[in-house]
Amino acid sequence: MTAPLIDPFQRAITYLRVSVTDRCDFRCVYCMSENMTFLPKKELLTLEELDRLCSAFIRLGVRKLRITGGEPLVRRDIMTFFNRMGRHLDAGALDELTVTTNGSQLERFASDLAAAGVRRINVSLDTLDEAKFARVTRWGRLPQVLRGIDAAQAAGLRVKINTVALKGFNEDELFTLVEWCESRGMDLTFIEVMPMGDLGGEDRVGQYWSLKDVRARLADAYTLTDLSERTGGPARYVRLGETGQKIGFITPLSHNFCESCNRVRVTCTGEIYMCLGQEDMADLRAPLRAHPHVDGPLEDAIRAAIDAKPKGHDFDYSRQRADGQVTRHMSHTGG
Repeated sequence: MTAPLIDPFQRAITYLRVSVTDRCDFRCVYCMSENMTFLPKKELLTLEELDRLCSAFIRLGVRKLRITGGEPLVRRDIMTFFNRMGRHLDAGALDELTVTTNGSQLERFASDLAAAGVRRINVSLDTLDEAKFARVTRWGRLPQVLRGIDAAQAAGLRVKINTVALKGFNEDELFTLVEWCESRGMDLTFIEVMPMGDLGGEDRVGQYWSLKDVRARLADAYTLTDLSERTGGPARYVRLGETGQKIGFITPLSHNFCESCNRVRVTCTGEIYMCLGQEDMADLRAPLRAHPHVDGPLEDAIRAAIDAKPKGHDFDYSRQRADGQVTRHMSHTGG
């Protein structure tokens, strides 16, 4: 039972992204509807169940664990879970424990995350304009997020900014964001908007800003050098010669990265999605709850799910429609 997780296309699964809640204190236009219906508490995995689940994946070869949501830091008593996961870092079974956050709660939790063994975090931030930030997040407060980033850096956490490239929204802030990140010693990764969820009339094709264009604009102002390094995820990186900073591109549409996919996602209800861009999933909550004292059935279920991992996703905007769209919200799967 200690053999590594290898999918049908001979890709080793070493990276697990786990959502700990579907709830969030923002309502970003590409992630959630403004009036979301959230899951009843009994459907969510308890913190103890999340511990068992993640520990099983680590026994099976997962080396990187990213905690997501919703907004993971709004989950009650979430630091109990982070502190428990820290034992796998101490034992050398896990290389990295990290988190993706909207930054709203970092002022409260940054020091605790660092104490639990988190060394690097991703903060989702699409604009530095307060009015635009309020518009894209619907409920968000930019000063609160900026204070959170300050607290994270003060706690010694390395911060990477994730920015969703949105046509007509943050095109005019491309160089502002790059320069701001450089001034703070932060890396920056751009992400193409993905066709996920029915968001009440949001125009996916209209929102889509190809990162080929983003890269071309950067190349007009900077000397770009492609980097071979990876951080365990789908980003491809360049170095800006004039500043030395690293810029990442996550391109599920303009250039899919499926051939090197090493990750799976588990929702806060224990559903495992073997591909972000496919509807196929398997239920891990059932074996967790049916066998509370033995993990063999859970590990069997994990292996069966990996055996069904598809070759890739089908996202496509080339025909001016959101082909390959999946019905669940991004917040359901985990950011």
